[in-house]
Amino acid sequence: MAAQITLKSGDKVKVNDHVYCSPPWSVRDGTPYSVARIMEFLPPEGTAKGKGKGKETYTRVRLAWYYRPSDVSDRPVADSRLLLAAIYSEVCDINQLRSKCFVIHRDKISDLAGWKKRPDRFYFNRLFDPYIKKEFEVIQAADVRNLPDHIRQVLLSRYEYVVAEKDVVPDLTDTLRLCATCSVWCANPDTVGCDRCKKFFHMRCVQPPLLAKPSRGYGWTCAPCSKRHEEEVDSHEVRHPTPVTKPKSNAPAPRGRGRPRKDRTLAEKEENVDIKYFKMWPFRYFGQYTVAEDTLDPDDLIFPRAATRVGPKFQAGIPPLSAIVSSSISDDALPPKNVVDGIQRGGDDTVEVLSIINNLTDEEVAELEEWKSALTRSSEDLHSVDWLTEALRRFSQAHLMNRGWSTVDMSVPTRAEKWKKGETRYTDREWTAEEVAAFEDGILLHGPELRAVRDEVGTRTVPEVVRFYGHWKNSKLKEEHIRTRERAAVVKEDEEEPTVDVHMSDDEGSIVRGSRANSSCGACRTRESDTWWRAPKGLATHILCETCGTNWRKYADLNVRPVREEILPPGRKTAEKREGTPLSAPSAKRLRASTTTNGTPPPVTPAAPQLRCLACQKTGPTGRVLKCSQCHFRAHAGACGISVDKTAVDSWLCDLCDNEKTQEVSLNTDCVLCPRRKSKMSSKDTDSFLRAAKPTEGQGWVHVLCAVFSPEVTFSDVEHLRLAEGISTIPRARWLARCTLCGEAGGAVIRCSDCIREYHVSCAWRNGHQFGFEMQLVRNHRREAIATTFKGETGNMIPIVCCQEHDASKRVLFDMCEADETGETALQAYCRTYKRAPVSQAHALLRKARRLDGLLNPHRLDVLDPPTEPDHQCDVCTTQYSPCFYRSRYYPDRWHCHKCHWSLQGGDAGMEEWSELVSPRASRAMQE
Repeated sequence: MAAQITLKSGDKVKVNDHVYCSPPWSVRDGTPYSVARIMEFLPPEGTAKGKGKGKETYTRVRLAWYYRPSDVSDRPVADSRLLLAAIYSEVCDINQLRSKCFVIHRDKISDLAGWKKRPDRFYFNRLFDPYIKKEFEVIQAADVRNLPDHIRQVLLSRYEYVVAEKDVVPDLTDTLRLCATCSVWCANPDTVGCDRCKKFFHMRCVQPPLLAKPSRGYGWTCAPCSKRHEEEVDSHEVRHPTPVTKPKSNAPAPRGRGRPRKDRTLAEKEENVDIKYFKMWPFRYFGQYTVAEDTLDPDDLIFPRAATRVGPKFQAGIPPLSAIVSSSISDDALPPKNVVDGIQRGGDDTVEVLSIINNLTDEEVAELEEWKSALTRSSEDLHSVDWLTEALRRFSQAHLMNRGWSTVDMSVPTRAEKWKKGETRYTDREWTAEEVAAFEDGILLHGPELRAVRDEVGTRTVPEVVRFYGHWKNSKLKEEHIRTRERAAVVKEDEEEPTVDVHMSDDEGSIVRGSRANSSCGACRTRESDTWWRAPKGLATHILCETCGTNWRKYADLNVRPVREEILPPGRKTAEKREGTPLSAPSAKRLRASTTTNGTPPPVTPAAPQLRCLACQKTGPTGRVLKCSQCHFRAHAGACGISVDKTAVDSWLCDLCDNEKTQEVSLNTDCVLCPRRKSKMSSKDTDSFLRAAKPTEGQGWVHVLCAVFSPEVTFSDVEHLRLAEGISTIPRARWLARCTLCGEAGGAVIRCSDCIREYHVSCAWRNGHQFGFEMQLVRNHRREAIATTFKGETGNMIPIVCCQEHDASKRVLFDMCEADETGETALQAYCRTYKRAPVSQAHALLRKARRLDGLLNPHRLDVLDPPTEPDHQCDVCTTQYSPCFYRSRYYPDRWHCHKCHWSLQGGDAGMEEWSELVSPRASRAMQE
């Protein structure tokens, strides 16, 4: 009976089951779980396997890794269930196993859409080799048909899958190819195919034999086909053009998505499908660089291979030394650099001995150790790799020259080397405090880009910087290990009773204990969750909700709203790619540089205070993010239309607090677009962006969010988002509709951009819905489609509000506080283009009167929209200045000013006045 292990999650796993594997949070540093297959269970290191049934003790496990596409490439992959297989294994602690999952090949899944909808289900169809950094196709061994029968049977009996290059798959899955000359199977490397008769030949069987295959893009024809073609050309026969068709391939056809099946029995069979394994691996490489007969050997290597780099194409052909010397002397030229006094470098006479310790006796080695300890009194030298290497080198030279150990002197830091004119230091000179400070500043700015760090230092060479980086990094790791041991010792002293935890809990270090006020998910921005998980670096906040935490840990999938890099707090950068196996990769967290103890530390520049914006939950410096000195409301200045002098930043007041002192607008600060609630949380809550409100033309108040995302509302002062107008033009149906979030019918609602749900803007914000602006291309240049440019993208900027459960990856949204290179936010760019009231065409009172007139007389045709051209002239009094121009009742191409238009109203009673006001030109036109 196969061994079974019960995990902490309660799942029972055995050999060849797939599991999630991950070390504790402090070790994995926020990276998601790794997916692996259990190859075997192992006892503790140094002990033999138990022989009795049920008496084995397993503490380790050998795992075969799977990679995620994001681990090996920067190409975005939308499918979070797709994995890359690998012929790579590693022994890990059994406590790192988290829970069970299922991974099968794509061709064994009958319903891929239904498979991906189930939790903990993955699939693969490619393999990644971590050694040659290349991807290969994985096909079923049963689909391989272009092989001799005895080789194919061995392949089918051992392996379930075959790994090959993408170009080789059509050849492997084709029918059996036999040479048309010798009737022997044609292997792909030494086979050519005729483009006319479609027959295959060995390259040695054609006359004359071919030395190489045709180059890519060229074809080859056999002798009979070539002769037939020549006869057709000589006879001038008209050849019909051959239709270009896609070459036929016997590769398995790709499966369509289809309609998900609900056959539970079929899904369980796919999960428990039997897979053949040979020496614990289900596949082997059978590609371009494989000899088919070698697969019969059970000890043949199964790993992917690449082309060899041996031959004149990769190695230089150097003539013999005698020819080089004679040629140099005959031409009266200098000898080559590798020839000095007739001696070729690299021979026995030019070898420089580094150490002869392996040739010494035990007594001589013991004596050498005594003399070596007497050379220095510094314990650092006795543990320095550079000093020890040079000491052994000088002891070896003394022994070869038959000199005693006492002749060795380490006080001189330089030594002479062959083929070099000057002396060389065996160790770098000491780094000064200024150089160390410049090095640490360079590390903070450029990370491990040591060439850029060298430019920051300026007084060191690149090799010196590389060597110092190794020593500096080790010293930082030493300090961290010392602090870790000190914290562990303190915790151990505080424990009253020792406890032993055999199974490591997945919650250890990952769950944020206790509820946090005003906390929001770093990905979806929700503020409600039963469990909060620690978030990886690079997000807006350091916690994730239950859904996002599960998606990240298991599927490495996060729908993150866009975040500007420049407003991320220091140290929160995107995690680096993992190399090799996910568990053995270096930590993506870079240690902060600290001042050295053997020198004067560099001056510390005080960091600018950071404030967190309530709109985007990102931090920024004071001035860019403003804080009300009275209610402590915080927001980006560009998100509220605020322009404050630098000297008045500390004393800035928000619009509501400023109105309490000036009382210029109503003291009732309820938003006119929101429903009337008994609780005043819309304006009194200073920890919400809904505190940002602007006055309206009717001396009321409206939320900035409600005004911006309501299409009918405009601003008289669009730069400061003040005096919102157009609220009366909102259709009555939107005032009567019931909000799907709060259930109330008051207030104006908007519709979700992705569904038919309607809700108040403030309700959508409180429930964590997605807000932003999308740039859409202007396909037909209509009058209302006004194009704008933001961050290099040009199009029609559309405000987007969609429900929290919708997939945000379908859209590319600009956050409200996201700024371009000029500092203008997306909200400012949208309002500047689409929210500007026509203040140049009529004054505010007339604009309001016209809107009300349009509501009271919706069918009135004589009062039109104000013309966009400013050069109209009244046809009666010839004036060019009027609050509004009206089109003539009799002549559509002529205009009347406001005074003349209303003077001419009244029918026949106004004809006398008409005759007095009409111009001579208009009078003659009417008489005609």
